[in-house]
Amino acid sequence: MSNKLRLCQVADVKDGEPVAVYQEQMPALAVYNVDGDVFVTDNMCTHGNAMLTDGYQDGGIIECPFHGGSFDIATGAAKAFPCQVPIKTYSVTIDDGWVCIDQPEGSA
Repeated sequence: MSNKLRLCQVADVKDGEPVAVYQEQMPALAVYNVDGDVFVTDNMCTHGNAMLTDGYQDGGIIECPFHGGSFDIATGAAKAFPCQVPIKTYSVTIDDGWVCIDQPEGSA
């Protein structure tokens, strides 16, 4: 049985303005609103030491602020060089106005 982690209020996530979320025992997370749909990914770029929430969101694409590489927000797939390794994505549920993800196995 999984526990839900509450990340932030849905109302706090505006279209095109990703929100950084920090949870104990979890990597830094990014929460996105893409045309009303909410997505969660790891916040750290897989190419360099940069927070994606400091980058630019263009629809369903997040661009890293360091080198201009980008990722598909929904799938995590690398979309533009120099990024090649995908970012991790999380299954999202909305519970009583909160963005939630399942707490991964082994995390406290």
